[in-house]
Amino acid sequence: MSKRGTVWNYLGIAAGAVITALGLNMFLIPNKIAAGGISGLATVLHHVLGFPVGMTMIAFDIPMLLVSLKILGPRFGINTLFGAALLAVTVDISAPYIPVLTHDLLLASFYGGVISGIGLGLVFRSKGTTAGTDQVAAIISKLFDIRVGQALLMVDFFVIASAGIAFKSAELSLYALISLFVTSKIIDLVQEGPSSAKVFLIITAIPEQVAEAIMQELSRGVTFFSARGGYTKQNGEVVMCVVSISEVTRLKELVSQLDAKAFVIVADAHEVLGEGFSK
Repeated sequence: MSKRGTVWNYLGIAAGAVITALGLNMFLIPNKIAAGGISGLATVLHHVLGFPVGMTMIAFDIPMLLVSLKILGPRFGINTLFGAALLAVTVDISAPYIPVLTHDLLLASFYGGVISGIGLGLVFRSKGTTAGTDQVAAIISKLFDIRVGQALLMVDFFVIASAGIAFKSAELSLYALISLFVTSKIIDLVQEGPSSAKVFLIITAIPEQVAEAIMQELSRGVTFFSARGGYTKQNGEVVMCVVSISEVTRLKELVSQLDAKAFVIVADAHEVLGEGFSK
C-alpha cells in the first residue's frame, strides 16, 4: 500500500476510535448498557468496582493480543494495537468533558449503538480493529472447531448476561441486546455502504429478446449465464443485469411485457464499480 493510503487508513482508524468513544461516553457507559465486547465488560467493572473504562479495556486487550499472536499468527498487526490503544485512551480522557445526552434507556441503547457502529465501521473500513471479543471468538473457534460467528455470539451473550447479573437488572441486558443489534447493522452499513443498485437475475424462455430490450430501452449491459433446470432438466440461459434504484420498476415492467412467466430475482448491490456506475 502507498504511504498516502497508509496515512488515510490511520486517519480513518483514529476518527473511528474517537467516534466510538463518544458513543460510549454519551450514551452507553453512564446508562450501564454493556452491549457486549470488551467495552461492555469494562462498563460493568467501572460501575461495580470503579475501574476506569479505557484502562480496563487495555488491561484485557493486551493479553488477548499476545495470545492471538501466538495462536492465530501476526494477523492483526500494528493497526489493531493503534486502534485499541487510541480507543481506550480517548474513552478515559474525554469522559469528564462529554455530556450525557439522555438517561432514557431506549434512546441511549439506540443512539449509543448507532454512534458506536459508525465509529467501529470506520475503523474496520480502514483495515483496523479495536481488538476486543472478535479475537476471543477467533481463538475459541480455532480451539473448539466452531464457527467464528457462533463463538462471537457466545462471548457477547456472556458479557451481556454478566452485566444483567452484576447490575441485578434483566432490563439492562435487554437494552444491551438492542444496542448490540443496532451496532452490528450500522457497522455493515458503513463498511458496505447503502444499497446503491439492484442486481436482476432473469430466468426466461426468451433470454435474447429480454437482453436486447434491456440494452435498447435502459442502455444497460447484460450478462448470460448457462443454467440447467433441476426439475425440467432443460438447458437455458439466465440474464443478469445491474440497474440503479430508479430503474427497478422500469425493468420489472419491461420483463413482464416480454415474458409474463419469467422468474425474476432482485437483490441488493451495495457497491458497483464499472461503466455506468462508480469508477
